[in-house]
Amino acid sequence: MSERVGNVTRSRYEQIVAEARELVAQIARAQFALGDKALEIEPMRPVGGSMPNGTDDLFTVEESLAMFADDIGVAASTVKDWRWVASRWPKGKRKDGVAFSVHRVLASISEEDERWAQIEDPPFNRSGQRWWTIDGAKRLVGQRVDRPVSVEEKVQAVTDLTRDDEVAAKVAAELLRRPAAAAQVAPADRVRVVQELTRDDEVAKSVTTELLRRPAVARETMRDDTARFLVNRAQFDNSNEVRERVRERTPAVRQIEHTIEYLDLVGSCHQYVATLGRLVPRMRDQQFTEDERETVRRGISKVRAAADWLEAALDSGQFTLDEQLAQLLRGE
Repeated sequence: MSERVGNVTRSRYEQIVAEARELVAQIARAQFALGDKALEIEPMRPVGGSMPNGTDDLFTVEESLAMFADDIGVAASTVKDWRWVASRWPKGKRKDGVAFSVHRVLASISEEDERWAQIEDPPFNRSGQRWWTIDGAKRLVGQRVDRPVSVEEKVQAVTDLTRDDEVAAKVAAELLRRPAAAAQVAPADRVRVVQELTRDDEVAKSVTTELLRRPAVARETMRDDTARFLVNRAQFDNSNEVRERVRERTPAVRQIEHTIEYLDLVGSCHQYVATLGRLVPRMRDQQFTEDERETVRRGISKVRAAADWLEAALDSGQFTLDEQLAQLLRGE
């Protein structure tokens, strides 16, 4: 232990503490005495009792206490504080040597018996002695402490200081620059942080691009069916966009595509007819089971529906695929 505290020796420091505690006790006695005088002027009343009790009352509670505060030269809020604390601690229950501020904190304990018992059982302070401090009293009643010690208290203090979004953003950015701190964050919390930080599409695009450049990440990502489907869909959409841009710049491309698609369509019809022409004669001596015949009939129905759709599309110019036909072609 250091031999000096500030500019004084350890022994002198202990002497100063003892003297200061006596002064604090004197201050507490003075504050309680002032609270008692305020109570004498205006005893505590039930909730809603701030108005005069009868027709003979000249002042409300607020007016009487404000007058008293003005006449002794202190703030009205201070007088109200003294009065309330004094009302919560009758003379026989006040703990000599304990600061008035500690009495004020413990006054929030609603049950009187618990309040009397608690002040007789002070917690250990930082020196290992049983002594009341403001933070000790606040911890007991669940209030925010002035000097956080535990991890939970420090987290709460940081939370209180970062309620402003701008401050929170700067603190978060600073913390994320500390690898050791980031490593302590649980994986689920890291995911949530990344999700929050990538709500902006531009940011999400940059982050995703960077992540997919890592082979291990890309490989694991593509094992997810949904992710793989969305990537393939994106590639298809990008191809369509490129194709549309090419069509806009080069009108002849559309005519070339039309010719290719026309040849594919005519070729498909010829191929189908040629395939049937080759297969049907071979089946002259074959026997089919009822299940096989039914399967072929279902196929013929699909072919017929598709042919009717193609013919109607050629006549009407409407080349859309309705849901009912789509289900038939899928075999649903």
